[in-house]
Amino acid sequence: METETAPADRATLGTKVRSATRWSLINTMVMRLGNFATGIFLVRYVLDPAAWGVYGVAQTVLMVLLSANELGVTLAIVRWEGDVRRFAPTVLTLGALSSGLLYLLLFASAPAVAGLLGSDEATAVLRVMCLCLVLDGLSQVPAGVLTREFRQGRRMVVDALNFVVSTAVTLVLALQGWGAMSFACGAVAGNVVALAGCALAAPGFLRFGWDTAQARALLRFGLPLAGASLLSLAVVNADAMIVGAVLGNVALGYYMLAFNMAGWPVRVISETARRVSFAGFSRLAGTPRALSEGFARALGALMTATVPACVLLGALAGPLVELVYGAKWRPAAEALPWLMALGLARIAAELTYDCLVAVGRRRSLLLIQGLWLVTLVPVLILAARAGGIETVGAGHVAVAGAVVLPAFLLALRRGGIAVRALARVCLRPVLGGAVMAVVVVLLRQHLGEGIAALGATCVIGLVGYGLCVLPGRRLVRGTLARRRRSRADEPAADRPPAGHELPARDGGLAVPSVPAQKRPADPARER
Repeated sequence: METETAPADRATLGTKVRSATRWSLINTMVMRLGNFATGIFLVRYVLDPAAWGVYGVAQTVLMVLLSANELGVTLAIVRWEGDVRRFAPTVLTLGALSSGLLYLLLFASAPAVAGLLGSDEATAVLRVMCLCLVLDGLSQVPAGVLTREFRQGRRMVVDALNFVVSTAVTLVLALQGWGAMSFACGAVAGNVVALAGCALAAPGFLRFGWDTAQARALLRFGLPLAGASLLSLAVVNADAMIVGAVLGNVALGYYMLAFNMAGWPVRVISETARRVSFAGFSRLAGTPRALSEGFARALGALMTATVPACVLLGALAGPLVELVYGAKWRPAAEALPWLMALGLARIAAELTYDCLVAVGRRRSLLLIQGLWLVTLVPVLILAARAGGIETVGAGHVAVAGAVVLPAFLLALRRGGIAVRALARVCLRPVLGGAVMAVVVVLLRQHLGEGIAALGATCVIGLVGYGLCVLPGRRLVRGTLARRRRSRADEPAADRPPAGHELPARDGGLAVPSVPAQKRPADPARER
């Protein structure tokens, strides 16, 4: 059901992707700033670490189930060629059936799940919050159409309405003493609004139907992706499950706060890219050279933008946690430096996920995610028992660097991506980050942790990073231009198609945000 993109379509792809990325970046920045402000208010003035831990348990379970609630078939809305209206009704029916069955299973097993994760009081929160499974299963088809057509402007309006409603409900209930349940009710309310908004933004796609041949093809396409996505979410959330079960709700609350802080650059930058990256890579899948160059440029841009934020949050973890959330949350800073390093790995892994799916290497992706999970769980259990949240973060980084990164590089090379080009675009950001970390640590020791001192430290550190990275900006922006000029005299049939350029992506691979819309809507928008 997939055909190579026509030359005329490829000529306009760059423009579509750039426009969608701009809208996606604005959307992500605005939503994240709102979520950030709401989270600060709730954590500082309303919730304690134990309540945050209960919410974390429910959110962890929801995120894992969301990865498989529509069996991966809605990615066909973005990936498959042809008239999307022909197979969309079957996709919607499959998504609604699978998400409804998952919710019934969770409702019955909620007490056992909550007890296994060390939080018996999370049972009711689980049952309410996971209503988002059903709503998500219904909204995936119109949301997928918006992603397919790069209509991120409309998506921004939907997300804005979602945010306003979910935040309002959460704040009102939290101030009335509902605790973690306020997040669950806010998430459900926001997802109801998101479903209505997606239906209006992509009219005609909330229509059920069934075609047996299409259903078989969709399941063949989607089940490996659902398995890989489920394993991916299990990897991301295994630490929370282990911390809750081994160290308890209070430690989990601290760890969740650190994890969410570590996710700030991941979500803002990665989600912005992921809402367009999968669709963009899918269009380039038939042109190996264009795909390899586009992936390298996207990875280089993501790393360049993310490294300084990760270094600042990791090197200034203690004072930043206390400044933003208050002194009672300072213990969360123990895990933050390690989780910032993990955040960089997550960004690269999410972009790689989109690329491997686009080129059809779903089996490789499934094997890598399975290897990651099998290796990670025993390491994190031993780390939690040996120390605390700091050792859990360190264990996460060790597995990602020693096991997962080599496996992803091997899969990319087999998929036609030039690994040497990836090393070249990442070299300067990594070296710049190392220089920046040394500068920031030294300045913190001499200037102290006051607000003015922290501001000066951040500015000087960013200047040092810029001096290291800016000389290599052509690797991200202009390296390909020289290659095109050198090929200007080649016959047209021998040149790669125009318009294959990819921008610095939104976390989409977000993003599936697998697409970015897979993340449930709630005021925290965090795990």
